[in-house]
Amino acid sequence: MTGEGVTTGPRVEPLLALVGPTGVGKTALAVRLAREWAMEVVSVDSRQVYRRMDIGTGKPTPEERAAVPHHLLDVVEPDARYDAARFARDAAEAIRGIRARGRLPVLVGGTGLYLRAFLRGLAPVPGRDPAFRAALAERARREGPASLHAELAAIDPERAARIHPHDLVRISRALEIHRASGEPPSRLLAWRRTVPGEGVLVLGLTVPRSRLYARLEARVEAMLARGLLEEVRGLLRAGFSPELPALQGIGYRHMAAVLAGRLPLGEAIRAMKRDTRRYAKRQWAWFAREPGVLWVEVEPDDPEGAVKAVRAQVEAAGIFP
Repeated sequence: MTGEGVTTGPRVEPLLALVGPTGVGKTALAVRLAREWAMEVVSVDSRQVYRRMDIGTGKPTPEERAAVPHHLLDVVEPDARYDAARFARDAAEAIRGIRARGRLPVLVGGTGLYLRAFLRGLAPVPGRDPAFRAALAERARREGPASLHAELAAIDPERAARIHPHDLVRISRALEIHRASGEPPSRLLAWRRTVPGEGVLVLGLTVPRSRLYARLEARVEAMLARGLLEEVRGLLRAGFSPELPALQGIGYRHMAAVLAGRLPLGEAIRAMKRDTRRYAKRQWAWFAREPGVLWVEVEPDDPEGAVKAVRAQVEAAGIFP
């Protein structure tokens, strides 16, 4: 409100985020919302930043990208380092550009740490120690990642319980933090429960678990039908190591094991489906702990109903013109 004797505060820049577990339909919903709003999407996905990795990461299709501009896809090669701190910087730059064009920025994805880094910053933890990381990698080659996970469990059972025994990247980071600080990683990584800033609306999309798990199994089959095995074969032929963090993601490590002759295809598919379900559960748990997330149950077979539900939340928040 303006008028004599009335001052206005700083203009709040609106920001919408659509988050939730993989396979819940975030991208499809964003495409439908783009029919109503002049918006652009900033992808919040730690795997979709990699070039050459399209099928296994579930990147938006060319048709979806044509329907609404997407940012932070295909940013780096699979052997490049990309982390939450860089995402926060890149997302801020992308959002400035979107706003300069007079459009609405919408964050869409399921990498909770990236969203947290952008909205609230990162916890003050020790930096990387390349020499120590190299020593851990050598140990993992000799003894297997599970041995490092057991060491972490002895130091910090809480943190170990949240990390898969084969997730060498996160295990190594936790051990690195402990070595540098002398503290259990979970203590340093504990996050004060502040809420996102004014004008930010974070909507968590969810569906009944049984429905989502059925969708995830079908999604795995669709990825295989689209050529996931050949995508991984092409990456390996291009010289990218299967040990790279980018290739340790779901689907990529499973198909790499098939190509190396360590795992039959049928067994790899079953493991991929299982690990995808587990990943979705971890995403649910992450966003359930995040402050300020408003949950919206959507029906995958009723896309217009999902649009209506999101529109209602946006109108209630009053953050968009």
